[in-house]
Amino acid sequence: MIRKRVVVHGFVQGVFFRDSVRRHAIGVGVSGWVRNNRDGSVEAVFEGDADAVESLVRLCHQGPRGARVDRVDVAAEEPEGITGFAVR
Repeated sequence: MIRKRVVVHGFVQGVFFRDSVRRHAIGVGVSGWVRNNRDGSVEAVFEGDADAVESLVRLCHQGPRGARVDRVDVAAEEPEGITGFAVR
């Protein structure tokens, strides 16, 4: 199990970014959360199998249709054993 925290910058709010991440995370069995930040970025934490987590990181680099991703900051963290996936 691995954990990654991502912060996505660009035009990423108001384009169903969080819901796209949530649906993909549930589909690949990754736990965590995703939220909008006040600065216009989207932040997420993913915990799960390395391949599944990396597929979510790739999704964050692309975003859903209508999004414009300028930069994605990715940091590895120690897994906490969270369960489920939430939109905050």
